[in-house]
Amino acid sequence: MKEIFERVSIRKYTDRAVEDEKILAILRAAMAAPSAGNQQPWEFYVVRDRSKLEELSRVSPYAGCAKAAPVAIVSAYREKLWAPAYAQIDMSIAMENLWLACGEQGLGGVWLGIAPVEERMRAVEDIVGIPEGLRAFAVFPLGYPAEERKQQDRFDESRIHFI
Repeated sequence: MKEIFERVSIRKYTDRAVEDEKILAILRAAMAAPSAGNQQPWEFYVVRDRSKLEELSRVSPYAGCAKAAPVAIVSAYREKLWAPAYAQIDMSIAMENLWLACGEQGLGGVWLGIAPVEERMRAVEDIVGIPEGLRAFAVFPLGYPAEERKQQDRFDESRIHFI
């Protein structure tokens, strides 16, 4: 298990800042999730502050890569919805869109889900300053070159079985 944490934590991030235009394009894609109009508005917090990225890197074993990233996006959803599980499903779809859009912008990203672990959610909310009524859902460090994502491609045609 430790090997998995270390592999996630040693991403080679760019040392350049990620432009606001790219971040906005990524977030716009996240908001284009099929269910985007149903349950939310969502809130996204763009974290560039080095000390906050360092703190976020300690939230879970997988979060170590946040420390080296030039930026991380923290997503949050409204706590008081008539169907909170739907909010988490919607946010999962949005985060998947965010991840795909990141590649289109020439950047790689890592989706670090923190919900529904209460301790992790509260820690992220405190670090980022997320106000009452919103719940932290995921931390998304981004900024390593998208080509590195090819190493994570798990597609293997021999593992697909047509019956």
